[in-house]
Amino acid sequence: MEGLPDEALVQVASYFQALSEPTRLQILNLLRQGEHSVGELAQLCGYSSANISRHLALLTQHGLVKRESRGNSAYYSIADESVYALCDLVCGSIARQFERSAMKNAAFVMPAAKSTRQPPD
Repeated sequence: MEGLPDEALVQVASYFQALSEPTRLQILNLLRQGEHSVGELAQLCGYSSANISRHLALLTQHGLVKRESRGNSAYYSIADESVYALCDLVCGSIARQFERSAMKNAAFVMPAAKSTRQPPD
């Protein structure tokens, strides 16, 4: 990002904004397995076709997915595979943060006391 003009930074921010919605990430994850129609994606996500169509329009606008018409249906697939490398990088970073947090919290947890009670015969 170093040296990018303000206009380019606005485009970068817009790209990240497109990835900031969980439903859109779910759609991208489903398209990782292969192309799907709007109806298939709606059923897999548990949302209406209209809702999924709005998300797909935004993802298409940012060049993340591409649309292909076949008869009465539109099929979507990934247009830019690099989005998965970006998502994997972010997921790895978040996982490391959780690990560090869990290790810090574990330092404050008292070990469970051993029970002196005898089991029933």
